[in-house]
Amino acid sequence: MNIQTFSALAEPNRLNIVELLLEGPLPVGDIAKKLELNQPQTSKHLRVLCESGLLEVQPVANRRIYKIRPEPLQELDQWLDSYRRLWESRMDKLDDYLNVLQGKKTLS
Repeated sequence: MNIQTFSALAEPNRLNIVELLLEGPLPVGDIAKKLELNQPQTSKHLRVLCESGLLEVQPVANRRIYKIRPEPLQELDQWLDSYRRLWESRMDKLDDYLNVLQGKKTLS
């Protein structure tokens, strides 16, 4: 798991940018407008997101279109999956215990 991914997403404006781009690629001006940020501030956040590998930029004429790169998010999902399995196992044990308390099941 790349620590840069967490670091980039830890800042609320950058997380909002990534969430906005889940809907599809956008130019910097549209991102700034939708999130009510000034363009220089938005550009700085976009640079951090690109450097972390979360976004890629495609120049189109005089505009720069930003879109999400799926690979870092897939890595994050794989990392979280180990925790999901742990939580599911513990929830299953809790469910079994609650069933025993309610008399629906006996301890094995």
